[in-house]
Amino acid sequence: MLSLQQLPCTQLGPCTNGRFQKGVRFLVRAEQISASPPSTTLQDKVGRRQMLATGVTIAPWLLLSYQKSPVFAAENVKGFLPVTDKKDGYSFIYPFGWQEVVIEGQDKVFKDVIEPLENVSVNVFPTNKEDIRDLGSPQEVAEALIKKVLAPPSQKTKLITAVEHDVDGKAYYTFEFVAQAPNFTRHALSTIAIGNGKFYTLTTGANERRWGKMKDKLNTVIDSFKIFNV
Repeated sequence: MLSLQQLPCTQLGPCTNGRFQKGVRFLVRAEQISASPPSTTLQDKVGRRQMLATGVTIAPWLLLSYQKSPVFAAENVKGFLPVTDKKDGYSFIYPFGWQEVVIEGQDKVFKDVIEPLENVSVNVFPTNKEDIRDLGSPQEVAEALIKKVLAPPSQKTKLITAVEHDVDGKAYYTFEFVAQAPNFTRHALSTIAIGNGKFYTLTTGANERRWGKMKDKLNTVIDSFKIFNV
């Protein structure tokens, strides 16, 4: 079985001398989106929350429009909004109130306006592999991605769990890990799969201090991720 370490990285993403480049446009790292405005007052935060609250009256109409598509039909979960990419062939849901941001090299990124470590990112890269299992076991692939891609070398990382599951005949790997930086620890979940000649990754997470509050929502995001034929 071919491991991720042995796989030519040009099949999955940017690389130099046959290895992934550290920090190069693969998944959203915490430091890319953790910066907040230099002065955010309590009034500013309350104002943002009030703006989000007014959107509650709009959300049902957005969901009604999505119900026309079979991709969204099964993903209408209270408190979440659906996303689909018909070109690349994937869909998922994210918590209501998170905002889409544009980060160079990322396919999709949504984050909380108050807690920027609470976010979800998706990336898609071409591959000649047909199944995620061709890259190795869940543990092998997860550890390689965490060390080479998902966390910078300055952070101490730990893989907590890594499992394989099947959705509509397609194999997915899902894993949980923590990455410790000097001023924060991020608790994260990732799910990966291969289809349509593409390598798909979705990662979401939160500050460790808010993990207990957010873990159910983040697991809902992870469980919602699906790829479909295009």
